Amino acid sequence: MALTLVALLAAAAAGLFRSAVPAGRADPVAAVAAGLRCPACQGESLVDSRSPIAVSMRQVIADQTAQGRSPDEIRRWFVARYGEEVLAQPPARGPGLLLWVVPALALLGAGAAAARTMRARRPARVSPADRPTRRRSRRPVWWLAAAGLVALVVAVAVAADRLAPPTVTPRTDPTAVALKLAYDLEGQQRYDAAAQMYREALRDRPDDGVRLRLAFALLRAADAAGAEQAAGQVLDHAPESPDGLLVLGLAQRITRPTVASATLRRFLAVAPAHPAAPEIRRLLGS
Repeated sequence: MALTLVALLAAAAAGLFRSAVPAGRADPVAAVAAGLRCPACQGESLVDSRSPIAVSMRQVIADQTAQGRSPDEIRRWFVARYGEEVLAQPPARGPGLLLWVVPALALLGAGAAAARTMRARRPARVSPADRPTRRRSRRPVWWLAAAGLVALVVAVAVAADRLAPPTVTPRTDPTAVALKLAYDLEGQQRYDAAAQMYREALRDRPDDGVRLRLAFALLRAADAAGAEQAAGQVLDHAPESPDGLLVLGLAQRITRPTVASATLRRFLAVAPAHPAAPEIRRLLGS
């Protein structure tokens, strides 16, 4: 029985150690990505997901790793933007601590029982009248150890079932993540990747504000035709949109130069005080 308890202790400790050590230690990008959840997927990490959002998030991890940031710094960067829900294993709080506290207590109890049993097996000088009493005194120890192991299994099973279901839907809003990623990518002047994130956001949020951001990103990425199309969709809903007219006119300077001036003059008529108005006046005067 003592050997059995020792084996159980070793197996449980090894399991807890393996669960606490992140996979993919050899590849720092994969190690960080394995600890982050794909916001657009069902229970997948960034390592396993093939969604465009996951691809962009992995690229952000690679960029920050190349800049010399540590894995903890990168994780904190994601948590600051998307909340702790982006973590594959958020920090245990409240009832979630049962997953760690109960196994630890059970291991301590089993260890104490094993140590006591090992000491009891040492030869001792006792009278024959005392031997039955000593044998009977060992039984409560084994009952307590068995009860502790049963409590461990039950508590972990209940807690795992209630607190960490494997198919839980991430609470992080995929559209919000896509938009924040797009802003970050624009700040890095990666306009093609930003445009892809804006398209992802538009799938779930067909908003003219997002379409305008997409149009600007496409224009900066030298995709004038795409920018013209996106700006045209905005103007279909809001014909007097100053930003829509601005992007459309600038895109038309490449795609359809003959109509670009008329579009830009219409922009000036609609929004003469727009921050871009002075530059457009200089552009039209040249």
